[in-house]
Amino acid sequence: MGKRTRSQRRGSSPKNRVSSHRFPAANRLPRVSEEIGEVVDLVHSPAHTAPLAKIRFEDGTEGHIAAPEGISVGQPVSFGENVTLRPGNVTNLSGIPEGTPVCNVESRPGDGGKFARSGGNSAVVESRTGDRVRIRLPSGRVKDLPGKCRATIGVLSGHGRTEKPLMRAGAAHHRAKARGKLYPTVSGVAMNPVDHPHGGGNHQAVHGPNSVSRNTPPGKKVGNIAPRRTGRGRVRQQEVE
Repeated sequence: MGKRTRSQRRGSSPKNRVSSHRFPAANRLPRVSEEIGEVVDLVHSPAHTAPLAKIRFEDGTEGHIAAPEGISVGQPVSFGENVTLRPGNVTNLSGIPEGTPVCNVESRPGDGGKFARSGGNSAVVESRTGDRVRIRLPSGRVKDLPGKCRATIGVLSGHGRTEKPLMRAGAAHHRAKARGKLYPTVSGVAMNPVDHPHGGGNHQAVHGPNSVSRNTPPGKKVGNIAPRRTGRGRVRQQEVE
């Protein structure tokens, strides 16, 4: 019987799961249209890098979205196509002017938001081509999305959270534990050969090739994993997408 990989060991351990009291709600755009809600509370969530805005609608239902900068308790939040460009309002990308900062952008209409979701980040609407809208992500990557994808107006709050030093290893431990992350992380070259393919030797170095095939079995698939495709064919594939 082979050794269980690190990801397999993490999946079976309760220490790698997020505690329920550290995860008050999910950051997901409510599936409503042409409705107006009210911000009733700003919730601190250790599992998120930005506070969550608790929104209550007229029918009594509630939802949570990542709070952009400038939002406050008691502020009305509009969901629909014809909304003002006020931080916190949610509308389609096709109705947002070029150059407007947005956050929590959907990848497909109705998926609740996939891009620009971490604290202090925002994407920028750049241009339109037919029913597609081009946005620039915080990484600098440009992406064409359907115009019916929704986004929150404004820059996500929580900017500057990384400027304060952690000071102690315990602070880093609690930050990682709140998100279900593994801490501390040990490099493969510091392990024994039985624990990692890069382990062993008289000094810490990768003894042999550092690149592996994409078809490598789990447990050996470490280091630089080969790309799915390179060259001219990859460029044509991106143009089709």
